[in-house]
Amino acid sequence: MQTVLTPSVLAAQDNYYGRHAVVGSAPERDPLTEEERSFIGARDSFYLATVTEDGWPYLQHRGGVPGFLRVVSPTQLAFADYKGNRQMLSTGNLAANDRVALFLIDYPRRERLKLLGHARVEDARKNPELVAQLAEPAARVLVERLFLIDVLSFDWNCPKYITPRYTAAEVEAAVEPLKLRIAELEAQLKNQS
Repeated sequence: MQTVLTPSVLAAQDNYYGRHAVVGSAPERDPLTEEERSFIGARDSFYLATVTEDGWPYLQHRGGVPGFLRVVSPTQLAFADYKGNRQMLSTGNLAANDRVALFLIDYPRRERLKLLGHARVEDARKNPELVAQLAEPAARVLVERLFLIDVLSFDWNCPKYITPRYTAAEVEAAVEPLKLRIAELEAQLKNQS
């Protein structure tokens, strides 16, 4: 995350903590390891930040089946973008400034991964082979754009204040053994009557 440790950030660290992070030499790109690839592949959503031409940050949620954000290579991610609200904010922002930040969270395990990169948007109509690679067969007709992200760096973030949250499927899986036990106990009670 050397990219974001700017002089003003280091000055703020000095002001509040009396010292700042030491910025050493870093590779030009941080290749994703198996740990990051597995984490990304298990996510069913993430947040994508872009910047407007006027310098305003814009944050958008993206969601899909687990693994919809694909790791194409150790330094590239991609995902299919479907018909939506037709605002085109992220797409328009990326036409002027290709910088992105992605924020991925595993709420139950209280883990989060931040990624910085450069993104480009491709028209799905001109790239059917990419659509086939990035979208599930039933959803391919809904794909309008394809986002390709060259990962510059990543950082695992502190889990301290992540509140565990669970999907409906995760809750159902946790509750299923309880339902079975209740049914078993009810059957026993019924047989004792």
